[in-house]
Amino acid sequence: MRNFLTKAGLLGSVSVALGSMWWSQQKTESDTCSSDAAAASPASLYELKLVQVLFRHGARTPLKSMPDVLEARWDPTLLEAPPHTHINYTVTDLKGGPRPTAPVEDSYRRNTLSGGSFPGQLTTVGMQQLYELGQRLRNRYIEETPFLSPTFTSAEVYVRSTNIVRTIESAKCLIAGLFQQKQKDIVSILTTEAESEILYPNYHGCKLLKVLSGPRWAELSTLPGIASDLQSILSALGIAAHQHVDFILIRDDMVARETHGLPIPPVLNSWRNKVEDRAVDMMCRLYEPSKSEKLQLSVGSLLHLLLDNIEKKLQDSSAEANRKLFLYSAHDTTLIPCLMALEIYDMKWPPYAADITLELHQHRQTGDAFVKVSYIGQDQLIPGCSGVYCPLQEFKKLLSAYTLNPEVYVTRCNSTGGPTEP
Repeated sequence: MRNFLTKAGLLGSVSVALGSMWWSQQKTESDTCSSDAAAASPASLYELKLVQVLFRHGARTPLKSMPDVLEARWDPTLLEAPPHTHINYTVTDLKGGPRPTAPVEDSYRRNTLSGGSFPGQLTTVGMQQLYELGQRLRNRYIEETPFLSPTFTSAEVYVRSTNIVRTIESAKCLIAGLFQQKQKDIVSILTTEAESEILYPNYHGCKLLKVLSGPRWAELSTLPGIASDLQSILSALGIAAHQHVDFILIRDDMVARETHGLPIPPVLNSWRNKVEDRAVDMMCRLYEPSKSEKLQLSVGSLLHLLLDNIEKKLQDSSAEANRKLFLYSAHDTTLIPCLMALEIYDMKWPPYAADITLELHQHRQTGDAFVKVSYIGQDQLIPGCSGVYCPLQEFKKLLSAYTLNPEVYVTRCNSTGGPTEP
C-alpha cells in the first residue's frame, strides 16, 4: 500500500492524479466558439464582480529520484529567490493564529536529494513561473480591466495555500507579480492542518476516500497495457522491480529535470510521450469505478467553497463585501479532479503554474449572474452551459453532482458504507 499522505495526498505536487478519454476539453476556439459567444454575449454587457484563481505551484525539485539511474544534482543554489519576488508576508492558520504543524513538509525534509536539496522544494524557475502568472493576472485585472487596486490590500485579496513550503512560496511570488511588490498591508497566507485540508484530495483526513482508492492505487501498475509498458521501461532504465517505481514517479523526476536543464537518462528520450500518457492514464483510472463519489470526496468541499464565495458576493451581506479576489495555491492533484468535475480535462498533466480561474459577472441590464471559467488563460465552454458566460444556475446544476458542504463531507469521510444523498 502506498503512503497516502505523501503519494495520494499530493504526488506530483503532493501528486496523485486522474481518467479515460471520456473527458475531453472543450476549449473555445478563437474562430468559432469564442467569436460566437462574444457576438451573443459581448463582454460590455457584463460587470466583473469576483475572481477566484486555483493554481498549481511552480517548478520544484522531484519528490523522489528514479533509483539506479543517472542522478541529477539538485544544488541548493537552484532554490534561490529572485529579488523581485520578495514581499512582506506572514503564514497563519485560517483564523489568523499561528501556522499549523506541517507533517507533509516534515516528511520531505527527512530526505535529501543528490546535491543537497530537499524533495518537493520550489526552485528559482518555479518562483519566476508564479511571478509571471501574477503578471498575467495583473494585465487582465488591473491594466486591461481596472478591477483590482494596483497595490495589494487585504480587504480586496484573500490568499490561502496548502501548508507546504512550495505552495506558500508560490502564492508569495504570484502576489509579487500581480502587485509588483506594492502593498499597503502585510500579505497573510492562510493555511490549515493536514487533517482538514480541502485544497487537495485528502487521503489522510478522509477515511472513505482512502478506503475507495487504496485498492485502486495498489492495482494501477498491474493493469493491462500499463503493466507491460512499465516492465519494458524499467528494464530499459535498469531499475529493479522491487524498487516499486511507477509512471507517475518517472514522470515527476523526468519533468523536473527537463524544466531545470538537468541530465535525463538517454533511454527516456524515446519513452517521453509514453511516460506522459501512462502517468495521465494512471491518474484517470484512479477515479474508476465510482468516479462521481471519488470526485466528491476529492474536491467536493473545495467546489462548495468556490460556489459559496460566489453566493456571498451576490448577497453582499458579509463583512468582507469588498473582497474581489480569492487565491488558492494548490497542486496538480487538485486541478485534475476539478477539471474532471467541470468536464474540461484535456488528458494532459497540468503544467507547473497552471491555473483554473472562475470569474463572477452580473448582467448590467438584468442583474443575472454568470460564471466564466478559464484554464491556463484559455476561456472554456463548460458542457451543460449555454455559453462561455454560463448562467449561475446552470453552473451550479452541473457541479451539483460533486459539491459537498463541510458537514456532509465530514460525515461521508468518516463512513465506510455506500454513498448517501448529500
